[in-house]
Amino acid sequence: MPTPLQIGPHTVQPPVVLAPMAGITNAPFRTLCREFSGGKGLFVSEMITTRALVERNEKTMQLIHFDATERPRSIQLYGVDPATVGKAVRMIAEEDLADHIDLNFGCPVPKVTRKGGGSALPYKRNLLRAILREAVSGAGDLPVTMKMRKGIDDDHITYLDAGRIAVEEGVTAIALHGRTAAQHYGGTADWDAIARLKEHVPEIPVLGNGDIWSAEDALRMVRETGCDGVVVGRGCLGRPWLFADLVAAFEGRADFREPTLREVADVMVRHATLLGEWIENGGAARRATVEGGGGRRAGESRGVIDFRKHVAWYLKGFAVGSEMRKRLAITSSLEELCSGLDELDLDQPWPTGADGPRGRTSGNNRVVLPDGWLKDPYDCAGISEDAELDTSGG
Repeated sequence: MPTPLQIGPHTVQPPVVLAPMAGITNAPFRTLCREFSGGKGLFVSEMITTRALVERNEKTMQLIHFDATERPRSIQLYGVDPATVGKAVRMIAEEDLADHIDLNFGCPVPKVTRKGGGSALPYKRNLLRAILREAVSGAGDLPVTMKMRKGIDDDHITYLDAGRIAVEEGVTAIALHGRTAAQHYGGTADWDAIARLKEHVPEIPVLGNGDIWSAEDALRMVRETGCDGVVVGRGCLGRPWLFADLVAAFEGRADFREPTLREVADVMVRHATLLGEWIENGGAARRATVEGGGGRRAGESRGVIDFRKHVAWYLKGFAVGSEMRKRLAITSSLEELCSGLDELDLDQPWPTGADGPRGRTSGNNRVVLPDGWLKDPYDCAGISEDAELDTSGG
């Protein structure tokens, strides 16, 4: 069994982390993954914008809600202004909103990078250092970690410099996605970069991320790179039971069994139900009650609608006709969802080849950056005043 991963005072054994994914790793999905893992591992919230948190944006305050059984509570923050990041971190520490803070320097989407955030930010070494210094200082006893990519593109690689800065500023651990921002999620993750980072910053744990579709992939990453743990993102889309497989594999057990379609259907209904309950108990449900009447009914409907994006991921590989897939992907109630699932051949075993890439796979994208961003890797003048005005979850 690998050495336990230590994130400040928190022991993560086995060393498995759920990657924060916008619109995915909300409280209901974290609950599912945690249930399958038996409570083992670390499960990170969706990305939260620091300014929205400081200003107590209603949507943001719902996103940072943790179930009473979640320990440690882990929040990922996105920010580009050191002062605002510092305020957000201090707010979390002083109000006991979380037990662990992760900083996002890996998001490649244009609405983030065009403002100098996410995977664009580590190119500005002094800005990165300032943000990390404010975060670590404001966090008090809370551990601060960071997630990043290799760099902006092959001509602007930043991860080794960023790793050294992180160590110098007191960051507890680093997760590296083995792709550049330009690659988005295309191509193959560069696991060699994870190994190089581990050699470069032996003082703190390094976690590997990218192309972990199965428990065997996770074990192989640890063997090949020497990393201290793995971060799983797209590999668990429609596969929350992957965490049961990961725990068994890291513990040296071979008792994990892939689910039948009947078992998958049960998980789908539970996932949609949890989403409805979560929405019903949050700000979205209150709005739905006003707009549509009937809190429970409105919460259920909005939960099933939010669940629609998961349907194709859950059913990947199973013999389900295209018309039924479309029908299940437009359901608006639990009754509709259950009725459609009951019409399937639920005795189907786990299909061969069902594992593999899911979610976004585009690559070789032009990275959208602020004007003049690449002129000087140390000058921080490119940050605009509205860089943090978007709501959370990007």
